[in-house]
Amino acid sequence: MKKSDIKDIRLAPKGKKRIEWADNQMPVLELIRKRFSREKPLRGVRIACCLHVTTETAVLAIALTKGGADVVLCASNPLSTQDDVAASLVRDYGIKTFAIRGENRTQYYQHINNVLDIHPHITMDDGADLVSTLHGKRKKQGSTEILGGTEETTTGVIRLKSLEKQNLLYFPIIAVNDAQTKHFFDNRFGTGQSTIDGILRATNILLAGKICVIAGYGWCSRGIAMRARGMGARVIICEINPVRALEALMDGFEVCSMNEAARIGDVFITATGCNLVFRAEHFKKMKDGAILANSGHFNVEIDIAALHKMSKKKREVRENVEEYTLPGRRIYVLGEGRLVNLACAEGHPAIVMDMSFANQALSAEYIYRNHQALEKRVYAVPERLDGNIALLKLRSMGIRIDRLIPAQKEYLESWNVGT
Repeated sequence: MKKSDIKDIRLAPKGKKRIEWADNQMPVLELIRKRFSREKPLRGVRIACCLHVTTETAVLAIALTKGGADVVLCASNPLSTQDDVAASLVRDYGIKTFAIRGENRTQYYQHINNVLDIHPHITMDDGADLVSTLHGKRKKQGSTEILGGTEETTTGVIRLKSLEKQNLLYFPIIAVNDAQTKHFFDNRFGTGQSTIDGILRATNILLAGKICVIAGYGWCSRGIAMRARGMGARVIICEINPVRALEALMDGFEVCSMNEAARIGDVFITATGCNLVFRAEHFKKMKDGAILANSGHFNVEIDIAALHKMSKKKREVRENVEEYTLPGRRIYVLGEGRLVNLACAEGHPAIVMDMSFANQALSAEYIYRNHQALEKRVYAVPERLDGNIALLKLRSMGIRIDRLIPAQKEYLESWNVGT
């Protein structure tokens, strides 16, 4: 097996410092790492990880190795890799890593296959590309060798539930994305802040006074909407779900169709997990200078092919900003339509990823201990693990909460106590 494939091992010193900084912001994972170091619950377990190669992911990978696991990592997005972090993982921590920022599609899937060449027992996905490969070109391996896996994102969970619905899923999956300590915080506060951060780093625009059009009102989109409004933007929500549209309206946002919003928006952000959210019919209506950003997992939410076909020319005007010239107008796309928070910035703050990756670590342990009892289904993170992570997070922040006294517990568990 190839040892690793990274950009430049000489970047390792910078990467190590950045990993150490992130580690200081991840106290829950630190507690898990200390227990893993003592107990070695993953001794001899091979774990293949297809995740964003960032400082926070490095802290997770180190925790898993402390638990006895043999960890191999590849990127889940061609533009999310932090090359200095990849170098440090290889040089300073001995973790095989296959990730280079800007890698092409061929390299991307080669790296996925490099990771699967270790014949893992457990997979960790961010978008389900590992699992998709194991259900496609590596079916024999997927159907016979894997004990279980975890999935980090909404997009990935959608793909995996589709496999489950068709009775095609080869092994159990824990939907880390659906843990309350993940989507309530990572999706809302992490995506909210990091998406705006990516847009501002790429463009240096003033968001105050801009009309910001956000596609969707799930946890990620509502976090983005909250942060955009906080910076003075006029926020419009476009939805297909009537309940979420009504919720957005009740939360004080404007709500309308994308065709209506396309005419007046300055900044357009999508985070739906669906494809073709911004497409030709919308591009035709957008005004000169409109900025498009995607915060969904795959680069399919903006129809780049249609925009390219409509344009007279394309050029890079700033790093990570491409200008498409249409008749009489210019439209700008950030980060090639990929995850703007990672393509144009550093992703979520470590303090948020602390809970997400604590879920990953504990879910991997749970799979290894319980895989024989698990069916080939997509499972939620066990409620006990989810609650324990929240409790550890509070304690790390010096916060204590109350417990039910016996009389209260008895009251809540009874049916015959009246008024």
